[in-house]
This record gives sequence, structure tokens and C-alpha cells, in this order.
Amino acid sequence: MFPRRLDSLLAYDIAKAMLNGFNRHYQLFRTESARSKHRFETADWHGQQRAQRERIEFYDLRVRECSTRLEREFKAGEQPMELWQQIKLHYIGLLVDHRQPELAESFFNSVTTKILHRSYFQNDFIFVRPAVSTEYIENNEPAALPTYRAYYPTFDNMQRTLMQLLSDFNLRRAFEDQERDCGFVRAAMQTRLGEVKLRANFQLQVLSGLFFRNKGAYIVGKIINGFNEVPFALPVLHNKGGKLVVDAALFGEDDLLILFSFARAYFMVDMEVPSAYVQFLHGMMPRKPRNEIYNALGLAKQGKTLFYRDFLHHLRHSTDKFRIAPGIKGMVMLVFDLPSFPYVFKVIKDYYPPQKETTREQIKGKYLLVKQHDRVGRMADTLEYSGVGFPRARFDDELIAEIEKFAPSLLEISDSDGDGQLEVILKHVYIERRMIPLNIYLQEAFDLGHSAPVTEAAATRAAEQIERGVIEYGNAIKDLVAANIFPGDMLWKNFGITRHGKVVFYDYDEIEYITDCNFRHVPTPRNEEEEMSGEVWYSVGPKDVFPETFGPFLLGNPAVRAVFMKHHADLLDAGFWQAHKERIAQGHVFDVFPYDREKRFAPAATETDLS
Repeated sequence: MFPRRLDSLLAYDIAKAMLNGFNRHYQLFRTESARSKHRFETADWHGQQRAQRERIEFYDLRVRECSTRLEREFKAGEQPMELWQQIKLHYIGLLVDHRQPELAESFFNSVTTKILHRSYFQNDFIFVRPAVSTEYIENNEPAALPTYRAYYPTFDNMQRTLMQLLSDFNLRRAFEDQERDCGFVRAAMQTRLGEVKLRANFQLQVLSGLFFRNKGAYIVGKIINGFNEVPFALPVLHNKGGKLVVDAALFGEDDLLILFSFARAYFMVDMEVPSAYVQFLHGMMPRKPRNEIYNALGLAKQGKTLFYRDFLHHLRHSTDKFRIAPGIKGMVMLVFDLPSFPYVFKVIKDYYPPQKETTREQIKGKYLLVKQHDRVGRMADTLEYSGVGFPRARFDDELIAEIEKFAPSLLEISDSDGDGQLEVILKHVYIERRMIPLNIYLQEAFDLGHSAPVTEAAATRAAEQIERGVIEYGNAIKDLVAANIFPGDMLWKNFGITRHGKVVFYDYDEIEYITDCNFRHVPTPRNEEEEMSGEVWYSVGPKDVFPETFGPFLLGNPAVRAVFMKHHADLLDAGFWQAHKERIAQGHVFDVFPYDREKRFAPAATETDLS
């Protein structure tokens, strides 16, 4: 019995050390998130962006730190599997009164899988399913804020209530005119509610933490009236004079979905009980998967954990096969999908055509750049996994042949679990939300406009679809410029349409910072020979970009060209790019709003965006 007692103590000590590692991580994560309030108050925009980038690295640093400690102090990798089962049981016991148990479970998985061999990645040793409920967790410390505050206004005192609501966030910078702004919000709420009767339960429920991102702070809550609930968000910005203004009032699930889009940077928000925030937000956005809400809050590892659980659940309840994704094949990435699942899977090929002078590490660096950057609603977030297993029976043979041909170094097919079922193991894969490629979206419009017989209604719909797609494409590029991003390969196929009609960029192997590019006008030919030459007769440096040469590649269709030249002709002018490069180099941070211009209360009061 004595050795077993020693084993139990060792298992407890390892579990306790692992939880200490997580607690250190979340304390640092939360401290950095809380500091975003001071950075907002002092208009430290570069500091805010830097903190958003650095916070993403916190998790992996703490996992490595904890793994190293367990190996050094307990020789964790040499311990028998029976001990690891005890470690997990002790860990569950330590989480009973924990306020972030779901995050701590994911941290356990990360450390454990770093130490153990892949064949042990199963439910006996890691948390494939959650073991501790996150329902109704609250911070019960006397001085702690609740997850949300409730306000009970009437129509008569609505403005006073809104002023109290703003004051409760204790922002240490004055509003330009708080009463005016609350009047704007009250009027917008009354317009949204219409001629409804206020029921006995009429209230505003507002999350206690401000949501900080880029140059904005967002108050997030919901209106409850009878059986109806209306989500809302109030963006708070600095005006040109350095005072605070409420810039807009966003209402409804669609507005919130855009605000919390997978194509935007993660929020900085101080949360004692993140699961309570997720529960509140999911109630306002039921169509948004919980994994994406965790991602939006900066808890990307938990987002990955939930995504993978959803993915395994989908595999168990579907029968279709993975296939090569439809559309034009990429030169750098091999893309496949499962038709019934709304995501695509991307692996980096082992070799590329001669015109693609790049390496696997450089491509991974580009994806990391996008992960850490402010994506301004125009670059898709990606989930990155290593050593992902798929059932071989669910793979189309043509897809397996494609991977064997273009990415053999990433592919392993084996019976790793010893159960007689072959498994496809991909050593590295990116996963993104599926979108309609913009070239396909435009082609559908061309086909609609030329299908026989061509009706007036069909022609009108086709023209509207082309106009919407082309305008959004140009807006997407201008928003990327605002974020100091040059997309590199600007072909239509590298952009997609989301369900909200937004155009998003998703091909990152050629992106560069605007400030690293040299935007040039094409030199004037010096003689007839140069003018008639079919070759480039002038010198071109590795970072040189000639915007006026974009046209032949993008604007071959007359209908597309007409819309583009009407709305975005400046994108073909090197002067446009040079001017914005210069402003960014001087330290200017552009406003890029996650809502339409017409929703703004006083657009002239704050700095305008690029478009």
C-alpha cells in the first residue's frame, strides 16, 4: 500500500503544479486585458495593438513553461500511464470551485499532449469532453463585479439611466457631451423598440467589462421587454479633440455578428468568469458557435478545443467524404473540405511553381502575422492544428492522391489506435470558415445575366450582384491598407463572400506590410521600342509594386471594370498607396469601423476611415 500512497501524492503534486501553471497564465492574460482600459484612456493605440499581438503568445509560452517544470521536477514523461489517470482525477478535483475550469481543462490537454506520445491522446488521459460544468459560475468575492449589470429605466428617465450606465464604466477621460450622446442612444432605442408597451420586466442588461479593440471600446448588452430580447452594442471612440463620444448604437444579432466576426482581431476584456460572458453573448448570437465567441474574446485555445469537439461530433453524425475543395487550385496551399461542414482545411504543399519563391516557414510566418494583426474584418481567422487525425474511410481517394502528390511530408496513414481502423494523420493543417470565392460569386452573376431567356429582373439582379461584389472588394482592399496590409495577390479568387455579404481576404502567402512596399508609377517609355515592348523594360525591385498594372489582371470584364472605375479607380494610382504608406509610417492609426457609416451619430466628430 505504501508505494500506491506515494503514487497518489506524486499524482496530486503534478496536478497541482499543472493548475498553478494555468493560474499563472490566466492571471497574466487577465492583467494584460485589464490594462487595455488605461491604453484606451490615454489613446495609446500602438501600445494597444502591440498588447493584442503579444497576448496571443502568452498561452504557448505558459504551456512550455509548465511542461519544462513537470519534466524537471517530476520527470513527467517517464511516469506510467496509470499515474497519468490519477493526475487527471486529482486535477478534476482541484477544479470544483475554479472560475475558469473549461480553460484549465484545455491547458491540461496542451501540457499533457506536449509530454505524452500521440497514441495516448485519448479520454483516459486528456479532456475529450468537459468534466466540470461551467453553468452558473459566478465570482462571489464581496468586491467583485457581477458578470452583468441590470438597469430598469422608463421612457421618462431613459436618458438619465443611460448616463448612469456610461458612468458606471468609470472611464478616466471626459466625454465631449455625455448628455447629447445618451440622447442619441435613447432615440435610437426608441426607434428600434417602436410603439411597444414597456412590460413589467423592461430592463437593460449590460456586461460589466468593456470590450476593447484597436481604437474603440464597446459596451455590450441587451434590451429585455416581455418575451423579446434585443442585443445592442455602443461603440465609444475618441474624437479629434481627444474627448470621448458614443459613435453609434448597434442593434440585433446581425450587427453583433459583424462586430464579433471571425475576420476581426480579438477583443481585450477583463473577465473573471469567461464562461459567463460566453453564455451571455451566445444568448444574443445563437447562430454563432461558442468556439468563435471564445476566439473573439482572445481565448483561442479554448476556441480550438470546442471546435475540435464540434468537429468530432459532426463526423459521428455525418457520412459524406472529404474532397478536394471546388474552385481554382492554389499554387501554395492544398485545400479540401467536407461538404456538410462549413469549414475548409488547408495544408502547405511541399513544393511550389518557380514563380512562388517561398518556403514553408515563410508561409507559416505569414499566417502568424495575420493571427497577430488587426484583421479589420477583412482577413479570415484560422485555426492551426498539428497531428490531426481523420478516419481514412471518410477521405475521397482522389484527395488522398492529391495529398500524396503535393504534401507527402505532412501525411501519415496508419492504425495508430490499434483498433484496425486506418487513420489519416496530417502533421500540420489550417482550418478556416468556408466562404463563396469572389470569382465564383461574380461568375454566377455573369451566368444569371446571360442565361436564356434574359429577363429584365434577372439582368437587374445580375448587375446588382456584380456591383455589390466589386464595391465590397475595393472596400476590403482599402480596409487592409488601413491596417498596413498589402494583400500581394489581389486576384478575385483569393477573396470570399461571407454570409453577411462582406468580402474577406484569405490567401496570405504573399501579404506584406504596406510600409515594406515601394509603390511606383510605371515609368514613361523613352522611345518607341520601349513603348512597344511586350516585356518589362524598366528595373523592378523585390518590394516594388506598380498599382496601374493591376487593371489587366482584374478588370477584363467590362461590367466589372465600369463599377470598379466608378468607385475604386484610386486603387490603380500609386499616389493613393504612397500617401497612406506615408501616414502609417508617421504613426497614424486609421479608424476602420465594424458597422456601416450611416449608423454613426456624428461622423464628423471622429477621424474618418479610408473608404
